[in-house]
Formats: sequence, C-alpha cells, structure tokens
Amino acid sequence: MNLTDPVADFLTRIRNSIRARHQKLDVPASKLKSEIARILKEEGYIANYKPTEENGQKVIRVYLKYGPNNEAVIRDLQRVSRPGCRVYLGRDEIRRVQGGLGISIMTTPKGVMTGRQARREGVGGEILCEVW
Repeated sequence: MNLTDPVADFLTRIRNSIRARHQKLDVPASKLKSEIARILKEEGYIANYKPTEENGQKVIRVYLKYGPNNEAVIRDLQRVSRPGCRVYLGRDEIRRVQGGLGISIMTTPKGVMTGRQARREGVGGEILCEVW
C-alpha cells in the first residue's frame, strides 16, 4: 500500500491508539518515523519504541504512556507541513506550542529536532507536527 503522507499516517495511528486506550501500536518503519519516535520518547510523550521485524516487514513498535488515572500523556497531535503545502520556518519564526506546554518537531539541516532545540541551535527548517 503506497501512502501519500506516511508521517500523517503515523500520527493518526498514535492518535487512534490513544483514544482506544491501547498500550502499544505497530507502524511501518522508516528513518523519519524512527526519529519522530525518538523525540517523543526523549520529551516524555511515549514510554518507549523499538524497531522490530514482523512477517518480513520492518515495523516500529511504539509503547504509549498513560498517567496514574489512565489519562493519556499525549492530548493531541497535529500535522503542520503536508506534501501539498510545505511549511518552512526560519530560526526567528519558530513559535511555542500551547504556551510552552507542547513541542513542535522539525526537520532541519542538522537533523530532526524539536522547535526548542532548533531555536537554541539557531537553525530553521520544515515543521512536521505539533504535539501537546
């Protein structure tokens, strides 16, 4: 199955799994999705992730994170830059997400990083998504 926007598919699978209260989910693997999962883990939005192989296909298994009262850590995910409408920001245009309570994930010349890291590094790039 060819996907037009694999990142949007990844975010939608996470959103649907959280709403269904699943503990884990599997998504087809790619380098970009692995980097997004790494950032989500570093920022504390998911419990863990690991690349595995299932039925000859490489997948990323994402373990979701819930609070003590079974509330999801991720409130929502939103795709910003899409294949039909790319959104690029300079280092001075990167804004805070939800007043600093969320993160933005960007691809920059120095790799995939959060908007906060990109501001600190002094680089701009394509903003992929926002998570809060």
